[in-house]
Amino acid sequence: MIEIIKNTKIDFMSKRFIALGVSAVLTILGFVAAFQVARGTANLGIDFAGGTSVQIKFNSPTNLHDVRKALEEGGIRDAELQDLPSENKVLISIKKSEGNLGDLSRKIITILSQKFSHKNVVVDSTTEIGPKVGGKLRRDALVAILVATLGILIYVAFRFQFRFGVGATIATFHDVMAVLGIFYIMGREINLLLVTALLTIAGYSLTDTVVVFDRIRENLRARLKKSAPEIVNESVNEVLSRTIVTSLTVFLTSVALFLFGGEVIHDFSLAMIIGVIVGTYSSIFVASPVVLMLGKEKTLSRKK
Repeated sequence: MIEIIKNTKIDFMSKRFIALGVSAVLTILGFVAAFQVARGTANLGIDFAGGTSVQIKFNSPTNLHDVRKALEEGGIRDAELQDLPSENKVLISIKKSEGNLGDLSRKIITILSQKFSHKNVVVDSTTEIGPKVGGKLRRDALVAILVATLGILIYVAFRFQFRFGVGATIATFHDVMAVLGIFYIMGREINLLLVTALLTIAGYSLTDTVVVFDRIRENLRARLKKSAPEIVNESVNEVLSRTIVTSLTVFLTSVALFLFGGEVIHDFSLAMIIGVIVGTYSSIFVASPVVLMLGKEKTLSRKK
């Protein structure tokens, strides 16, 4: 692995209480967001709230303002429009928990076909999700995140020690809740694509944390004369270059997706950008300090 930074001696553990305070705020914010999602009062996508989505293709570029005006004149005033200019497409989403969603889709198609008859309007796809299905998807998404977190606890506890499993679980849960909370205060739409990003972030965070834990375990066995805080600090510094290179690779890829990947994966790539930053931070300032605080210095290396 390329060493961008060599022989660092940063005292990370001396800052652990400040970092844990910041993490507590982010986690609480995530809990608030999760509670609002469970209640159905957050800015939910049609995946969770119910509604209809229609993707229309034109044979030439079309101004979003003209599409919105045509829909408003036809009696549809609460539509969310997303432009896909490279393909001359417009994605129209309407959150609606009651009524016949099929009729709403047909109404949208009829209005645009009549208004833009000269542009050869073609319906690419339609998606209709009722309120009961949306509610079930919302509950299933929360369960999926909890099950994934529990699986991480079991895996890391089996591979290392139970306290390491707890540290990895808390760090991963922290990352998921932090990204969810940041999306909530930003007013971004919470949908299945975000859930996919959260589960991806959980996997990335675990991978980074396990690398740090591996080095801590090795050093705890080899450097028994040093205190646990010293060993944890040395371990984090030894893998710091690897962590930066890995995080920077994923970060730049996510930025490229955000800038050039199109509107469809815009929120996914934004969540990944935030998640990489938070995940790298948590591997150093959340997972390792939790392991340090859960075990007495003389018992951290007890398991061989």
